[in-house]
Amino acid sequence: MNTLNLTLSYQTFQNITELSESDQLLCKKAEEALATSHSPYSNFKVGTAVLLTDNQIVLGSNQENIAFPSGLCAERVALFSIGANYPNSIIKTIAITAFTTSFDLQNPVTSCGACLQVMIEAERKQKSPIEVIFYCLNGSIIKVNEVKTLLPFAFAEDRLLR
Repeated sequence: MNTLNLTLSYQTFQNITELSESDQLLCKKAEEALATSHSPYSNFKVGTAVLLTDNQIVLGSNQENIAFPSGLCAERVALFSIGANYPNSIIKTIAITAFTTSFDLQNPVTSCGACLQVMIEAERKQKSPIEVIFYCLNGSIIKVNEVKTLLPFAFAEDRLLR
């Protein structure tokens, strides 16, 4: 038997003003994406902004459906939109934020496992890391330099790539 350890490296910020101008803009765009969230059942809005290396920003928001679980998370909405409309683009950074009137969010909301798996697939496809910013409105921020940090045991089987 072997016992191995994983180390998680990430940055934290107390508020948005501590970020670079580019990251601040991306967080504000994620905040704008909240307006297109369709979340009448959970009342939990999620907005995502994805920065491509050509400086284009693609937005996504969560889309719920009465026939649960037919909806889709904001991250996957944005990433699938990029795959369909900009298939050869390289993703530099993803910013994610959330809002609800039901309670006060005091910490950044992180992506679900399904979204992380899709983010890993994008990172593997482009063969370069994707930065991820989890932005709490008027609060703290978590930033990682690559998606695989967040899901170290992501499903990956290179023999399927035939």
